[in-house]
Amino acid sequence: MKTLNIALIAHDGRKADMVSFVTKRLNFFNREDVEIFATGTTGKYIQFAGIKKVHALLSGPHGGDAQIGAMVADKKIDAVIFFRDPLDAHPHEPDVQMLMRICDVHVVPLATNYMTAKYIVDWFTHNRSEERR
Repeated sequence: MKTLNIALIAHDGRKADMVSFVTKRLNFFNREDVEIFATGTTGKYIQFAGIKKVHALLSGPHGGDAQIGAMVADKKIDAVIFFRDPLDAHPHEPDVQMLMRICDVHVVPLATNYMTAKYIVDWFTHNRSEERR
């Protein structure tokens, strides 16, 4: 079975939501066929939450969003879960917009809130036998 590569990102105001999200789904995120890529601090938080293998990238403001965008464009990421804080200003907002555009261009599912992320994980949990992309 092909490895499922998922990127996890959370703005500072949404890191607690990300921890809650992954904690409730540790069986999925710790599966042998799932690889997790995360931006800097988010990666540390989710490791503490119990995800055993996390490929840590740069923090968002230092280029982590752009690194994930490049991985999406190279077809190395199957889904992005990005808990954004839409009510707070972020200096790297152009990188965030770029990542969202790249996901749309390359038809990679992108969840920006808890419920959409839940639907993506549920879909991958129940439809692993179907070919992706």
